[in-house]
Amino acid sequence: MRIRSLILTGVAAAGLVLAVDRAALGADYPVLRGSQQTEDAPPRDFDSGTFNWTGFYVGGFAGQTQTRFRTDRGVMDLANGLFNATSVLSETTPGELVRTSPRDDRGITFGGFAGYNMAFGDAVIGFEAEYSRIDQTTSASTIEGRRLSTGDVYVASVQNARLNDYVNARLRLGYAYGRLMPYFTIGAAAGRFDTNVAVAADWTSASSNYTNSFYGYPRVAGGPKKDVWGYGMSVGGGVEAALADNIVIRGEYLFTRFNNVEGVTVNVNTARVAAALKF
Repeated sequence: MRIRSLILTGVAAAGLVLAVDRAALGADYPVLRGSQQTEDAPPRDFDSGTFNWTGFYVGGFAGQTQTRFRTDRGVMDLANGLFNATSVLSETTPGELVRTSPRDDRGITFGGFAGYNMAFGDAVIGFEAEYSRIDQTTSASTIEGRRLSTGDVYVASVQNARLNDYVNARLRLGYAYGRLMPYFTIGAAAGRFDTNVAVAADWTSASSNYTNSFYGYPRVAGGPKKDVWGYGMSVGGGVEAALADNIVIRGEYLFTRFNNVEGVTVNVNTARVAAALKF
């Protein structure tokens, strides 16, 4: 009986040692359970917030535009020119009689763009060209008269214009915060207009009791024109966000100015959103 008890005690001790040894081994080595991993997977590029801004891209946009038309020197020069080399110019300025108040038109704008960005660390320089469909129009007319020592002077005008569309080429300067990039943009623009800008003038003689016109009057200058090109500049800014490695969206404000298009200056204010595919 004593021998049997010793044998059982020895077996129990051996089992205890084996159990302790297995526990020690388990503490030194990780144990895999099924398909689970004990270490976290490395973060993906999207989660880390990094993005390569360098590359070509193409996209489209839509937004809201307010276009303001106002009288420029061109219309005033037409009016003054109708009295060139006469005594009228010594008593009054006919060009001042054709001034009009600024007038606005509003509507939807849409178009497309393409460009290329170059990243230098977090600084980004880009070049972009775009086409914008506008189709906004305005009309204005004036009629004024003045009594001078030589007779009565009458000046009437029409100042109608439609901005059909425009193109511009712009430089973009941005600073990237991972997948977010605010930017400033400036460039040149060319717009396609239909215009009807004309001035008519009459000068009646005081010696005829203001009933007869001087020789050569009435006179008319200007008239309707189609596909007239106006040139100017664009400036603005916005914020871009990379949703994926090849999809970028943006919100943008752009101011474009066309100077003296057949006597009319045109300012275009546009707020828009856009999406682009990056290559």
